Amino acid sequence: MEKRWIWKATPATDVVEALAQALGIDPTLAALLAQRGVTNFEEAKAFFRPGWDDLHDPFLMQDMDKAVERLQQALAKQEKILIYGDYDVDGCTAVALVYGFLQIYHQPLLRYQPDRIQEGYGVTQQGVEWAQSQGVSLMICLDCGITAHRSIALAKQMGIDTIVCDHHLPEDTLPEAIALLDPKRADCAYPFKELTGCGVGFKLLQAFCIRQRIDLDKLLAYSDLLAISIAADIVPIVGENRLLTLKGLEQLQKSTRPGLQQLLQHMHHNPDKKLTVSDLVFKIAPRLNAAGRVMHARRAADLLLAQNQAEAAEAAEVVEHLNEQRKAIDQQMTQEALDLLEKLSPVHCASTVLFKPNWHIGVVGIVAARCMEYAYRPTIILTQHREGDLIIGSARSTADFDLHQALSQCADLLEKFGGHQHAAGLALRPENLIPFALRFEALAAANAPSQQVPLPQIVIDAPLRLAQIDAKFVRVLKQFAPFGPGQHKPIFWAKNLVAEEVKILKNKFLKCQVREIEGSTTFEAIGFEDFSQFFETLQAQTPFELCFCIEENYFQQEIRLQLVIKAIRIAEKAPCI
Repeated sequence: MEKRWIWKATPATDVVEALAQALGIDPTLAALLAQRGVTNFEEAKAFFRPGWDDLHDPFLMQDMDKAVERLQQALAKQEKILIYGDYDVDGCTAVALVYGFLQIYHQPLLRYQPDRIQEGYGVTQQGVEWAQSQGVSLMICLDCGITAHRSIALAKQMGIDTIVCDHHLPEDTLPEAIALLDPKRADCAYPFKELTGCGVGFKLLQAFCIRQRIDLDKLLAYSDLLAISIAADIVPIVGENRLLTLKGLEQLQKSTRPGLQQLLQHMHHNPDKKLTVSDLVFKIAPRLNAAGRVMHARRAADLLLAQNQAEAAEAAEVVEHLNEQRKAIDQQMTQEALDLLEKLSPVHCASTVLFKPNWHIGVVGIVAARCMEYAYRPTIILTQHREGDLIIGSARSTADFDLHQALSQCADLLEKFGGHQHAAGLALRPENLIPFALRFEALAAANAPSQQVPLPQIVIDAPLRLAQIDAKFVRVLKQFAPFGPGQHKPIFWAKNLVAEEVKILKNKFLKCQVREIEGSTTFEAIGFEDFSQFFETLQAQTPFELCFCIEENYFQQEIRLQLVIKAIRIAEKAPCI
């Protein structure tokens, strides 16, 4: 698919030159730092070498004092505490973190996650009734609860206090919980707003450790779970999340957690290779998510909380099997959805809303993401709830469309909804499906850019000559990691290139050697999207421009640099800006 090339703003020359000189690095790398808000030596030191001392004070979060006081009271009185978490990866890691840590200091402790199909998202009536049946007097809700007015009110009626640890957008009114921890609360002064649900649970435990005078190192051993939650929930890897991800990846690399060790074995991970955010997003997260999508999220939490290798191996086999089931369902549904999209959703539409009553609710989010990438427009995939009275589904959005805001403008047609700017869940009655689809289309059309067919964007960080890429350049570049939303792997632009040894792999992937017309530096380049249309042009050594990332390729115990192709433009073609 053609892409719209967007250039990041060029930083001030004096700042770049001063940084390059102070750090002894290539000016292009200094420019990347300046783009990320790093403007002097001390800020660069904090960026490249963040430490646990950089964590924010958890008591800056609204209601944290109340939450810790209630938790301490429960421990002192030996109350029965329920750890309640969502069924996605963020929820599973949050449950494993809070349950795993608190069980060291307190019993009795229970955990609960709702059934995605039977109960749906959030704090459910069934979950609250189960808590009452078990004699629970304190419920800690993780990655959910900030909009659960009815269920938290029910819990209160039943004599159950609630501490909410959530990161979703609150409504104008808040539930009647003992404490509502959410950095997105309008009255919350906590300086970092993009924590995951697991991250908010971590802040509660950080505050608990401070009050109980527990060595924080005992809690930091759980940072591997935090890194997984951040990667899986697609939150910006900036600020506190960058620190948690960086330290979490280091912890995961040496993890003694039996469940994660078994997961890494199933991934066939080379222990000599450093784990990356991509490993978490594309290998670990799908396996953990599969449990909640196909069977029950408790299976994933069981794996993360396994106490020995035998228990972990058994749980990992279950999760691996569920992931294979998930992939088969996903493949079939995606094809059905793409077929429907081609038949029923004209190219001039600004949105995609697809409904099929027999689609599996567990994978609608994945299919929505694939359809959004295919047509590059806000997409909603819907199916019939098993009970038959509601239509439920998931939504995914493009970079410039706020899903949560759009769904808020359709609230009168929805039974419930929740989520973020780019991902959301929703439920509605069958009679409201057509009115909702029409209004959602109108909102998307009003937001659509002027061009007739929307194009995905590729954001270019900086121009780069191939001759600049040497061992030192790559060594410094690697220290910009971890990469992810808000902190993407830098994309460079080079011009006046020609290709040699051009090949097409698997009918679409492009592989070649690239060099500058007036230069001898050559690199292997490979594109993992469909670049087959450029084969003949590049084979004829027509000059071209290239957008690319720099990566290390591990092959047969050898590490080689390669350029990963993100976009190609034939030199004489007018720029698409």
